[in-house]
Amino acid sequence: MINLGIIGTNWITEQFIRATDETKSFSLKHVFSRTEAKANKFIKDLSKKDIQVSTDLDEFFSSSDFEAVYIASPNGLHFQQAKLALEHGKNVIVEKPSTSTVREFTILDDLAHKNGLFLFEAARQIHEPIFKKIQHYVENNRDELSGATLSYMKYSSRYDAYKAGELPNIFNPKFSGGALYDLGVYTVYDAVVLFGQPDSVNYVPEILDSGIDGSGSLTLKYPKFDVNIIVGKTKNSYMTSEIYFNRKTLLMDSGGDITHVKLADDDKNITTLPTSKSDNPMDSEASEFARIINENDQETYEKLLKYARIVNRILEQARTSAGLVFGADEEK
Repeated sequence: MINLGIIGTNWITEQFIRATDETKSFSLKHVFSRTEAKANKFIKDLSKKDIQVSTDLDEFFSSSDFEAVYIASPNGLHFQQAKLALEHGKNVIVEKPSTSTVREFTILDDLAHKNGLFLFEAARQIHEPIFKKIQHYVENNRDELSGATLSYMKYSSRYDAYKAGELPNIFNPKFSGGALYDLGVYTVYDAVVLFGQPDSVNYVPEILDSGIDGSGSLTLKYPKFDVNIIVGKTKNSYMTSEIYFNRKTLLMDSGGDITHVKLADDDKNITTLPTSKSDNPMDSEASEFARIINENDQETYEKLLKYARIVNRILEQARTSAGLVFGADEEK
């Protein structure tokens, strides 16, 4: 197993560590947190022992007890932390979106290649068997492909606090918050992996007083069809996501957390596609990242990097088209 350090002690970090345990892919050795108490509680909740704790990033990355780091801090902190990791010779797994700007992603990309390291953007859903089933269907029916509507809207657990006058990171432009970068990134990954790079991008958001998008509608234009994406953190939606193949339509229960896929035709015949899904949605990506590192699978790695480059470019183009400004835009 690959020795692992982590940044962040939230629910998604816990889920990733449980995935590494289940798949025997990485072994947790070191935890970085702003407070020692938080780190120790996190370690205790996971029933781990003999785990090092750091509250200083330089000390953390100078440690020789791990070769890869998983970063799940607020979006606006990803770049500096990932850059520091690569400068210290660590392979990086960073939650999506890995950066706030194309400039930041290019710096990390170049640094990883220069130092012979791996840089993974953790787009978990594209590694899951259920997504692979969708991808297989799209590839085998590409001549009939005629567009898609992808939806991912969830009322944020932090939105009530925002409405009460607080400014949670996820609603703060300083930390690259908002619906597009938090939930839209899932659907943009869906589109890029399934359909490739679009010709043009346009985003129409509902902008909150803090300056970020609470929800929005994103259009990706391809040569022969459009992909319409609906995202939001200020409301819930229960509409399916759909991929169109003229007379047939693939129906997915979500554009982000896909658990069921059905195929419908114009006679209203609906067939559920047989799929498998792990109890932990991060199992597949944990296994795949470890496999790529262990086997030095450069072909698969470069394919994932290509997806990440396109996704980060689309996100920046989308928010630029809508006039959304992040704190990272001011850093040159």
